[in-house]
Amino acid sequence: MDFLSTIKQPIEAEMAEFIELFNQSLTNEDGLLGQALTHIRQRAGKRMRPMLTLLVARNFGQVTRETQHAAVGLELLHTASLVHDDVVDESSERRGQASVNEMYDNKVAVLVGDFVLSTALLNVAKTGNVQIVEYISELGRTLSNGEILQLTNIQNQEISEEVYYQVIRQKTAALFEACAGIGALSVGASAEQVEAAKRFGQNLGIIFQIRDDIFDYYDSKEIGKPTGNDMAEGKLTLPVIYALQHSPYDSMTTLARKVKTGTVNPDEIAVLVEFAKQYGGIEYAEQRMWEFHAECSHFIEHYTTDLTIRTALETYLDYVIERKS
Repeated sequence: MDFLSTIKQPIEAEMAEFIELFNQSLTNEDGLLGQALTHIRQRAGKRMRPMLTLLVARNFGQVTRETQHAAVGLELLHTASLVHDDVVDESSERRGQASVNEMYDNKVAVLVGDFVLSTALLNVAKTGNVQIVEYISELGRTLSNGEILQLTNIQNQEISEEVYYQVIRQKTAALFEACAGIGALSVGASAEQVEAAKRFGQNLGIIFQIRDDIFDYYDSKEIGKPTGNDMAEGKLTLPVIYALQHSPYDSMTTLARKVKTGTVNPDEIAVLVEFAKQYGGIEYAEQRMWEFHAECSHFIEHYTTDLTIRTALETYLDYVIERKS
């Protein structure tokens, strides 16, 4: 099944308009800045987040210029955060291509990230909607706080599923929540509809992150990162957290704490990866995804009436949980 074509089908014209507006926003004639922005444009992903904004807007009304500027602002905010994250994480790759900091250096990457962030704010201002401006401004704070919480969690010796969800709610899930909520806000949906859309987006984001985390336990060129990469960066994700809480081996907890202190070696990471698989970590993470899937399905059932939008949202949900990269 071609998931993406089905998702885009009811918003093809709107997505074309979005892409044009987004590319215009990331174009600059200045030498080094222009080169860096071109590099960012060329590594565009599947555009899952703007598709969500446009689909939710279409679900509650008609996509307007306000919707489009909000969608561009959100995607630019996300793009800026990725550029800055690569500096923080010292990452050399993003989506299988060289990161901005690898192509140039950290100074250039931080300044380019700042330029993209300012461009995001400019697009948000063009919506003329104070609620959207406030929401996206608050989102920027939430994403930054999520990054700081993740860094703090790495240094914290406690291994907790609750803290895991705190981090992903303030990072991945917050962005999906905003995309859905602002899609509804931009077309004048009721307060109840906006809140329902936000919950839908948050649950989608949690599924998206859990799926990403499961990828880390398997080696695949499609995914674009080596097995155990999260642990190499000091992060313990849901599969291994579950296994640690449901096995009698203190030695594995000791290894997990070495992940947090950054003293773990590749062989020890491989042991933890296999341990998570053997003690049901993958199955548990998949079970949790399907529980959040059920909550998302509830939104679609109760808040969508247009058959093409319903099909697109159902396909979007299935794609997030079943994707291979």
